[in-house]
Amino acid sequence: MSPATLTFLGLGLLSYAFKAAGPLLLGGRRMPRSLERLATLVPGPLLAALVIASSIVVDRSFVFDARLAGLAAAAIALRLRANFVVVVIVAAATTAVARAVLG
Repeated sequence: MSPATLTFLGLGLLSYAFKAAGPLLLGGRRMPRSLERLATLVPGPLLAALVIASSIVVDRSFVFDARLAGLAAAAIALRLRANFVVVVIVAAATTAVARAVLG
């Protein structure tokens, strides 16, 4: 097997082990209240940080291009409580228009 295949399989097994660890360790018991609250609060900010980082950072430097316009449009659509599909379409359309205008 190639190193890439072994890496892919290893990462898949580790991912499965992490996902299985919670139910196996808790064994039907409830999580502690503080940990449960943390688990519900973390995904939103984490996703936002990942989206922003992937939108403006390229090769360890900041790049402000059409992706940032799409991100801003998505943020406005979310603030206006638009449906998720509408948010994605607005972001994609804004990014496409900005790329056409900016060249």
